[in-house]
Amino acid sequence: MDEQIHAIEKELKKELTKERFEHTRGVMYTAACLAMRYGCDMRKAMLAGLLHDCAKHIPNEKKLKLCKKNHIELTQAELDNPSLIHAKLGAFLAKNQYDIEDSDILHAIRVHTTGAPEMNLLDKIIFLADYIEPNRNKAKNLSIIRELAFQDIDKAILQNLSDTLRYLDENKEKGSIDPMTLQTYEYYKQEADNDK
Repeated sequence: MDEQIHAIEKELKKELTKERFEHTRGVMYTAACLAMRYGCDMRKAMLAGLLHDCAKHIPNEKKLKLCKKNHIELTQAELDNPSLIHAKLGAFLAKNQYDIEDSDILHAIRVHTTGAPEMNLLDKIIFLADYIEPNRNKAKNLSIIRELAFQDIDKAILQNLSDTLRYLDENKEKGSIDPMTLQTYEYYKQEADNDK
């Protein structure tokens, strides 16, 4: 295995809970598989997958303080639901703590939770890998999305977003829906409608 990946993996193993670390490894290897399928840089996919949740273990109050201290702008949805902050803060830590300079990797980490309109291939891979990795087992239509992920990545993203929005709508106590998730859904829905 790549020395940088191995070193980051060792460090994360110390910082993350056992479950979060297993999820992280699952995302890394699922991202590698999707990268092979779609011709994306596998090393980039593995690094982004490995670091996508590197800020997840930080308590919410500390996440907010770190964002303020490092001038990371937060949306109202992120302030209302601090669990979303780990994506932006994770991109910051990937650069400043784990020495990742590649802007594609940093962007994929930054948008892995909500998605974004016009995601590039690496963004799409990390967004999906986070949802379909082998340790996940609760999401509705998971087997359908896993199959779609290797057939048509955009259709898989649309199904993922549709199911996520439905879940968030039915479970309002989980926090408000981030407007970026809605924008991402609308973008990929429009793309799908245009392809018909």
